[in-house]
Amino acid sequence: MMMNQVELTPPKLSIVFLNYNRIKETRYTLAQLSRLIEHRDDVEVIAVDNGSTDGTRDFLQTQADWVRVVFLPTNTGIAGYNEGFKQAKGDYLLVLDDDSHPVDNITLDRLIQCLDTRPDVGVVACRIESMKGQAVCTWHLPKNDAPGPSMAFVGCGFAIRRTLFEQIGWYPGEFFIYQNEIEVAIQVMRLHYKIYYDPCCRVIHRQSPEGRTNWRQVYYPTRNTIWLIRRYFPFPMAGYLIASRLCFGFIRAVQSLELRWYYQAVLDALHTPIKAQVLPLPQQKQLTTFWRQNSILHQFIKRL
Repeated sequence: MMMNQVELTPPKLSIVFLNYNRIKETRYTLAQLSRLIEHRDDVEVIAVDNGSTDGTRDFLQTQADWVRVVFLPTNTGIAGYNEGFKQAKGDYLLVLDDDSHPVDNITLDRLIQCLDTRPDVGVVACRIESMKGQAVCTWHLPKNDAPGPSMAFVGCGFAIRRTLFEQIGWYPGEFFIYQNEIEVAIQVMRLHYKIYYDPCCRVIHRQSPEGRTNWRQVYYPTRNTIWLIRRYFPFPMAGYLIASRLCFGFIRAVQSLELRWYYQAVLDALHTPIKAQVLPLPQQKQLTTFWRQNSILHQFIKRL
């Protein structure tokens, strides 16, 4: 049938994805993964369930003959991933969402090959596509869609060295959701590894709207982005970026009628103690894309 839980040799790649109350997406993702790894013994799959109540847990139990399943009692946000990362046996981790999956085995092979042959690369950022195969535009990846260095990666499709991720401390659990990829990207940079974008490593993101509540899209991006700015950027640059981010958050809050959550985000963003780790100028320059994305002047000019 499928690969057995008892492996004769450790896998090379561990695929880890997080599930929360989206059983339809979980079923689809596992169907795609089973097709890809049916004849492979160098890949394992780990599914972490974040306290689902919609039948996802029962379904995952039926897949336990080929999927390592981690059940958590409550929804811990992106911290749930960390429990899966800790159990992974592969040299490399391919991180997915419950609504994303690799296109083909070429993707898996290229991820492994890149990390095997490029000791300077810590993360391989995948090309994120729609179900129709069109590139999903995001500021996290190179605009020209060409292979090469990238400032960051998208959380629904990237591979990272397991030992590097462990050294970083995995995902920052306090973020809960959103901007955790940027925190990891900065830590990868600080440890002098590169993030490499390979458009031939293709991951489809089905972008399910389930669970994407308006208040979360106001609260967490506002709070977490300001945390990043306070931690890594010097004054007065940090002051300008925080002011810009407050404007962006306010606009989103008005559009979604979530002013109460915006107010709470501002309080938590500014009052939470943050240990400053101001980046040296060369590393700040590597974050130019992040800076422009959070600069109200640059966003205004871009829209002219």
